Amino acid sequence: MNNKNCISICVGLSALFYGVTTGANNEFQQWMQQQSSGVEAQKKEFQEYKDKRDKEFTSFLKSQWKSVDLVKGDVRDEEPKPDVMPVAKPEPTKKPIASPESIPVPVVVTVPKPVIVKPPVIAPVIVAPEGKSLTINFYGKRLRFYYDASMQQSLSSNIYKDAVSEYWSALSRTKYENLLKQVKEQKKILQLNDWAFASLVNKVSAKINNNKKNESALLSWFVLAKTGFKARIAYNKSTVYLLVPSEHELFEVSYFTFSGKRYYAIDFDGNKQKLGRVFTYDGEYPDTTKAFDMRVTSVVASSDQSERRHLSFKFEGEQYNIDVAYDRGRVKFFRTYPQLSLSLYFSSGVYKTTATPLQKQLAVHMRGMSEQQAVNFLLRFVQTSLKYETDDQQFGEENYLFPEETLFYPYSDCEDRAVLFAWLVRSLLNLDVVGVDYPGHVATAVAFNENVKGDSVMFKGKRYVISDPTYINANSGMTMPNFKQFTPNVIVY
Repeated sequence: MNNKNCISICVGLSALFYGVTTGANNEFQQWMQQQSSGVEAQKKEFQEYKDKRDKEFTSFLKSQWKSVDLVKGDVRDEEPKPDVMPVAKPEPTKKPIASPESIPVPVVVTVPKPVIVKPPVIAPVIVAPEGKSLTINFYGKRLRFYYDASMQQSLSSNIYKDAVSEYWSALSRTKYENLLKQVKEQKKILQLNDWAFASLVNKVSAKINNNKKNESALLSWFVLAKTGFKARIAYNKSTVYLLVPSEHELFEVSYFTFSGKRYYAIDFDGNKQKLGRVFTYDGEYPDTTKAFDMRVTSVVASSDQSERRHLSFKFEGEQYNIDVAYDRGRVKFFRTYPQLSLSLYFSSGVYKTTATPLQKQLAVHMRGMSEQQAVNFLLRFVQTSLKYETDDQQFGEENYLFPEETLFYPYSDCEDRAVLFAWLVRSLLNLDVVGVDYPGHVATAVAFNENVKGDSVMFKGKRYVISDPTYINANSGMTMPNFKQFTPNVIVY
């Protein structure tokens, strides 16, 4: 084969290879374009679905309003509490045990590990910076968020259904997804319960709207609905109110009922809303399913900024000194909390800043004690190291306290002490405790492993001995004289 023919063959093969390669590339590009088009079509389809929901909901808001009267919230216990607590007869000094047969088995005291308190941190920003930034102080933690500036909408001074509908429509056209992602991620990072999450949303909404209350309520409504909560609003001539359902009853919070479900008019500054006739609607934004779960965990709204208080008391002739700590962020957070059923206070968690140091100090003193002696020791701590005053005297209204609040405020009354005492007995002695509810008074009862004489109640086949953390100097088995005639209700939690 001469050189000329060889060159011709090579040129032909090259052309053939080029044609095959070009065809393959074209097919690949076409496939890629099809895939890309499919993805874009999916994105467009989702966008259209989202816009369709908002469009339909906007139309719904223009027509489905009705005038209703909000019902004043229920009151938990209207029985008056005693202004002064009685004092039991002084207990006898500790006597030597007569015989080995009568020696009680020492209680097993749980000694927690030492707590490591970290300084406050700035929770990380979850998304790339986009739009305007804001920083809020969330109960001691500084949090930064980025948001679309067009989310700052102005509501006309004349509030009516079309203005509300247009407000929702305007918010739905903003780039709100970025902010939704941030608040949801912070909920996970900070382990927020539903009330704390709603408080976070409210603080962000208020910051975006320069603390304008009506606009903040509307933006909070929008964000809560977009994150799956059954949030609604109501309005009168001057004010917009945020309404949410709750899995647990809220006391002294105004509400209205639709389809058997209460929607509470909530406020995040601890004030009670006083509403009359308002306009609202009966319907939900599509795909919203959640009512508020008001249970309090041991970490929610913690700031890791601790403060201390010194308490002292006497037991069996000896003086004891205890330093208690509380988390400032948790105390501020609890001030905003609606009043709940007592069972939720008994089942609440206590943050490590308070729990571990207090448990450790008390546990050291209880080593070697019998169960009854250890319970009496904890009774005396709660009965006499804390000053008694009714909620009406201290707050001007009924106000149940969580354990950390009882250790923070200068005074406490019967249910506050019962909740604190029950937590101490459960966490330190691992004994079952129930609340017992008398007319105008709350105490506790303990299920001992050893035989303890005195007043008691039966619950689920077990004997619980009355242990009253408000009856000063009283031991287990002693009922306050004014309540001996009553059979108390057991508080289940």
